[in-house]
Amino acid sequence: MNIKIVAVGKIKEKFYKDALAEYLKRMGAYNSIEVIEVADEMAPENLSCKELEEVKDKEADRILSKIKDDAYVVSLEILGKEMTSENFAGFIEDEMLDGFGRDLVFVIGGSNGLSKRVSQRSNKKLSFGKMTYPHQLMRVILAEQIYRAYRIINNQPYHK
Repeated sequence: MNIKIVAVGKIKEKFYKDALAEYLKRMGAYNSIEVIEVADEMAPENLSCKELEEVKDKEADRILSKIKDDAYVVSLEILGKEMTSENFAGFIEDEMLDGFGRDLVFVIGGSNGLSKRVSQRSNKKLSFGKMTYPHQLMRVILAEQIYRAYRIINNQPYHK
């Protein structure tokens, strides 16, 4: 199973890059994760609702162009389903068995959120809680949870 994270924008801060690189390195013992960055759309602060949707739609075009038709897509959304780390590990394990050979793609939107088109394309909507996180930090959190899931699947200890 190929795991991909498609995310809007580039990580600029070294500490986020370093943290993400650490979890990607740790994942090497189990599986690789490909991080695909798509350009964010420059937008002023005071957009109308219509302009905001246009920005998100342009980002959606970039996101969707990176996803194969047969991929299983998980979009990270505040209104998605919350899971425990154990439930998340079970989901990944099930996908390893049921989705053999297809991509498992996690999508992280930009600072303006995700287009409805991306949400509609996703097979699962996942929430890490009601709080809002910087999208750069969310990549680190997601990579850590994927790594933790593989530790759980393999019955290996991991600090709490």
